[in-house]
Amino acid sequence: MKRRVLLATLLAGCATARPPASAAASGAPCAAGLPCPAGPAASAAPGGAVELSYEPERVEVSRLDLELAGKNDEELFAIGQAAFSAADHARAANAFGRLADLFPASRHEATALFNAGLAHQRLEQWRLALTRFRTLERRYEGPDAVEAGFKQAECHYHLGELGEARAVLDGLARRPALPAGERIRALTQRGVVELELALPEEAEQALRLAVSTWKLGSETERLDDYFPSQAQFYLGEVYRGHFLAVRLDPSRDGEGKLAKDLEDKASLLLSAQGHYLRAIRMGHADWAVASGYRIGELYDALHAALVEAPLPPGLDAEETEAYRSELKRKVRVLITKAIAIYERTLAVAGRSRVENNRFVEETQASLERMKQALREVPPDAVPAPEPRLPADAVPEQG
Repeated sequence: MKRRVLLATLLAGCATARPPASAAASGAPCAAGLPCPAGPAASAAPGGAVELSYEPERVEVSRLDLELAGKNDEELFAIGQAAFSAADHARAANAFGRLADLFPASRHEATALFNAGLAHQRLEQWRLALTRFRTLERRYEGPDAVEAGFKQAECHYHLGELGEARAVLDGLARRPALPAGERIRALTQRGVVELELALPEEAEQALRLAVSTWKLGSETERLDDYFPSQAQFYLGEVYRGHFLAVRLDPSRDGEGKLAKDLEDKASLLLSAQGHYLRAIRMGHADWAVASGYRIGELYDALHAALVEAPLPPGLDAEETEAYRSELKRKVRVLITKAIAIYERTLAVAGRSRVENNRFVEETQASLERMKQALREVPPDAVPAPEPRLPADAVPEQG
């Protein structure tokens, strides 16, 4: 009886508080200046009782939901496998996800969670994929759970959540029983993410640790060369960033400052080149092509820095002519060196049949640009010296 009286009191209060019917019907603003929200319709019945009516809830049911309804875990697993093989990733995600949600005790649950995550990844549904991989890692242990951790980091990366991706990869790298190959992978990917987070010192530390872990582990087992090659490439990227940050401005800097900046820039070029060369020597074709392109780009960038730098102040006509003559000589050497490296990089890509690598197309475009630049720089009276490339700047065999 008390409960019924309390309910009647609350309903009566609602009836008193609702806006006038004329205001609600005309869309007039509420007291706060906002349109009155749509809500349950309330009307006073004879005798003072208040009746509430709600819009009927709409439940959307897709044709796929109807097809999967009533299927057991074995049937859902078979449907998901067939759909995934046929690249019908929406159907696969639905079937595997339904299995994981409705049959948590199934022997297929772990595989269903992983495959549902993969299907969502193929559809670029990164948030849904992240949920499936996270559930798998929390419920299970072993290689599949570790791989789910890497997939989580990948999802965070594509969602632009670099801090979260870094935290996941750091946790993987710190696992005490993680195999060497997986530790190298975690450290390399963490270094790449840290570089994108503008943390070059942390990135360099992670990448160097990945390379040293590979060297140590290779003494006792055969390890894949993909991630250590990637680590060396990105160590080159760290120093390329430092190289690009050094600006040459003869019009502003004194002669001593300019000489030091040029020396620093050249030193950083050689440091970056050294890491790219190490990546090439590891023999992975994709990273060898990427590294060859970057080496050519270093000389290309130094050429651009010299050409675009303003003239030093206070030069007379004779000194200006001498300066331009010396600049042309240096620029011609850099252009010919860049051309030679680009050509050898494309040769390696052709022999190794590296096709789906963005650096191949970029190398071809850079080669054409440098050839055009060479045509625009007249040869000196004294022939420029042949560029002295490192013997293994780009390997002769892929």
